[in-house]
Amino acid sequence: QVQLVESGGGLVQPGGSLSLSCAASTSLFSIYNMGWYRQAPGKQREFVAYITSRSSITYADSVRGRFTISRDNAKKSLNLQMTSLKPEDTAVYYCKLDRGDLAYWGQGTQVTVSS
Repeated sequence: QVQLVESGGGLVQPGGSLSLSCAASTSLFSIYNMGWYRQAPGKQREFVAYITSRSSITYADSVRGRFTISRDNAKKSLNLQMTSLKPEDTAVYYCKLDRGDLAYWGQGTQVTVSS
């Protein structure tokens, strides 16, 4: 069983920045692909960014150029640096770890972009 714990959410003004982190409990962190997803009120969970074990990266069109995903294998941490935040970025952000056919999710962290 893998446990994921997100942190770093909060309230930020439009145009501001915020950094999220996801700590993983598995000692095999470096071999797994991981991603960030988000879910806004009344909407389905959507893809934000993904990074493979080889650090190949993919972004959703809506965040490309504003968000940066990274991983620190030594710290078993997945990160998301968010800049130029918009009100439409408001959502609960979840990290996900893919282990073969299994997917593990964190409990989520709230990001609110509002003046």
